[in-house]
Amino acid sequence: MTGRGYATRVVSACTLPANSWNTAMTSTRSLASRARRPLLAALVFLSSLTGASISANAKAEEPPAVIRFGVSNAGVGNPPRVGTGWNAIAQQRGFIEEEFRNDKTKVEWIFFKGQGPAVNEALTNKQLDFTTLGDLPSIVGRSVGVPARLVLVTGRTNTYLIARTGSGIEKFSDIRGKRIGLHKGTATQLAANRAFQRHKLTERDVKIVNLEPAASLAAFQSGDLDAVFGSNNNLFLVDKGEGKVVYSTREEPTNNGQGHILVHEDFSAKYPETTKRVVKALLKAAHYTSEDVNRAEIIKLWASAGRVTEAHYNWEYQGIPLAWRFSPLFDPYAVARNKQSVEEAFQYKLIRRKFDVDQWIDRRWLNAALKELQLENYWTQFDANGKPVRNTGVGRKPEQLGSNAAATQAR
Repeated sequence: MTGRGYATRVVSACTLPANSWNTAMTSTRSLASRARRPLLAALVFLSSLTGASISANAKAEEPPAVIRFGVSNAGVGNPPRVGTGWNAIAQQRGFIEEEFRNDKTKVEWIFFKGQGPAVNEALTNKQLDFTTLGDLPSIVGRSVGVPARLVLVTGRTNTYLIARTGSGIEKFSDIRGKRIGLHKGTATQLAANRAFQRHKLTERDVKIVNLEPAASLAAFQSGDLDAVFGSNNNLFLVDKGEGKVVYSTREEPTNNGQGHILVHEDFSAKYPETTKRVVKALLKAAHYTSEDVNRAEIIKLWASAGRVTEAHYNWEYQGIPLAWRFSPLFDPYAVARNKQSVEEAFQYKLIRRKFDVDQWIDRRWLNAALKELQLENYWTQFDANGKPVRNTGVGRKPEQLGSNAAATQAR
């Protein structure tokens, strides 16, 4: 498995020919609905004799010249790249670029230092077609009418509270009155509010300092913060003796956050076939990440981003199949967490109105891709409490994932 070239803004595109089965079905339904008209009925009959593929090819959707894909963080390295998860594999190994190689469609990866709030602004201004986004910022966006829908789950994420050495914080309850780094408007804020509630505290009981992750880390190391909420990106502070973990969601599955892939509604309406193909390419990356045989390679690639070591990843996912943590499915657990997050965001006054989560999720593209790749039964589903559902996730390998996967397996 080798990497492909990419840049902060535009990546050279490489893809496979468009699959015509969806176009053919759409064309057939359109003609059939008007078959009562004699002339068109005759045309349908003739096309069945000469080959419906002619009609399908004539009506095939032409993909856009550029697919703009947002990433809800600043990335790592120069040029920036996605650091972890199956979306990191998708970007660094060029799964989407490969899908559109013959169409000469470019993929533009756009990273946002301002995280969720900046992504929502870009979606509102129609500057993105797809994006990664955590649960709270995507909920905030939906609550104010950002026209984007969920198409995939990128995985379950842990949140850590790390206290600075010498801060006097030994356990969570010790943070009362302390200066705590927390980037508001992000998934971390929702996880932090859940932790506050669990320990009978609120944001008002501490001195919240609203900083982006890089600025928060600098303030922590300079002694201007007593503790910081964040992801496993901050675990290196423990290794350096600068802090200790006083709280994490590792053992609290109902308190975990989760990330998503969203598509702008205008894009999916204008380019339904392209949307399906992007989701299919991402699903291939999720499948590759989920295969146990690739675990060591995947963790090594994540660790090469810099801050999180292989040892940290192995500790965080010890005894846990990556397929469980990085399932792309909207299973009962994922849906329950989204509904819980909407309720809690409203309760914590982070949004002013609630909305229907089921209507927010657009399963069409995922279901079509799962069927095409023969992965309907691959991932284990989890119930609302985070327990595996029996008789799901039999791990059946697909007979064929297409030339990208075949080439990947051969490397």
